Amino acid sequence: MHIVVCIKQVPDSAQIRVHPVTNTIMRQGVPTIINPYDLFALEEALRLRDKHGGEVTVLTMGPPMAEDSLRKALTFGADRAVLLTDRFFAGSDTLATSYALAQAIAKIGETFGAPDIVFTGKQTIDGDTAQVGPGIAKRRNFLQLTYVSKISDVDLAGGKIRVERRAEGGVQVLETKLPVLITMLEGVNEMRRGSMSDALRAARAELVVWSAQDAGIEDILKCGLRGSPTVVKRVFAPSPRAEKAKQVEIQPAAIDTADALIETIFGQLPALEGELVELHQTL
Repeated sequence: MHIVVCIKQVPDSAQIRVHPVTNTIMRQGVPTIINPYDLFALEEALRLRDKHGGEVTVLTMGPPMAEDSLRKALTFGADRAVLLTDRFFAGSDTLATSYALAQAIAKIGETFGAPDIVFTGKQTIDGDTAQVGPGIAKRRNFLQLTYVSKISDVDLAGGKIRVERRAEGGVQVLETKLPVLITMLEGVNEMRRGSMSDALRAARAELVVWSAQDAGIEDILKCGLRGSPTVVKRVFAPSPRAEKAKQVEIQPAAIDTADALIETIFGQLPALEGELVELHQTL
């Protein structure tokens, strides 16, 4: 079984700052990490490989410094790491990113064997769009299972997989054919500690580094800023709220606590009742 895991190197969100004049994210001096959601995908891929055999290939698109995240993935036990890097990818939105990664996955299939499963995290902490995984599935014509909380069974002989997917009101149990793209939820497993042998292997491993041409990307106009229709108007840090929370007290002997609470709120905010009545009439 061949599993491909797409990861992303992102700024540590706990230390991100927004420039007060340009309103852009200040990345200088901010440490980078593997997108935390992608670690759940990586661990699930490693567990499937340990159980069923095969290989795990980790793929990322980014600048040369993204090599650090790939080597980190190798220390956890991944078998191979592929870095897709080229100046043509600069400024890619989710549409352009999914195109480039889909082309790279096709090249991985030609070079190392067609993947049975492609894993991604449910989203990234810097974009929070959750669009790249489904975008790759659409471009590669893979079936997709999103927000998966558990891999119940993999039948390689029959080419099937059964998963549990978190949905509103409960859990869905779904079965589909391979190949498939899966986006993993957070908190479904715990990332293992890498072994000493894997750490040594990661330090001396020769990464597979592909440019756009190496990855066989046919239409370079679909990459980077030229292939990104998304326009970011402004990035800003939310300003702290000036008003403080108000404490509402009601009599403990009130027969209907809810009615007493609403009456107290309307007493303190007399304009609110009129606004709600007007809103109700317009609906």
